[in-house]
Amino acid sequence: MAMTVKQMMEAANAAVPRITPAQARDMMAKGNTLVVDVRDGSEVQQTGKVAGAVHVSRGLLEFRADPEAPTHDKNFSNDKTVILYCGSGGRAALAGKLLKDMGYDRVYNLGGFKDWAESGGAVEK
Repeated sequence: MAMTVKQMMEAANAAVPRITPAQARDMMAKGNTLVVDVRDGSEVQQTGKVAGAVHVSRGLLEFRADPEAPTHDKNFSNDKTVILYCGSGGRAALAGKLLKDMGYDRVYNLGGFKDWAESGGAVEK
């Protein structure tokens, strides 16, 4: 059965908890955490990214996250806590659902980069 974008977003938001910048900072401080920016490259160039984050455009995520893929990014490991963000949280939610479907258990949606930056979160250009 075909799904609408609205239905996909509802499923993603139900599967991937939304966290605040403060909660993300706490998780990052504990270690074994991967922060992933799923925005397009041009967005990252304009604003920078969360300090220490890995940039993987949403369209390439499964190819970087799958350890069996020849394009696997060694930063991805399903024993890590994964925090995703994008421009407003929509792509991060969908990306988080994808990672959950791939066997990643501890996946969280930080929402939008702007929320992080406005909260005083560290940014690197």
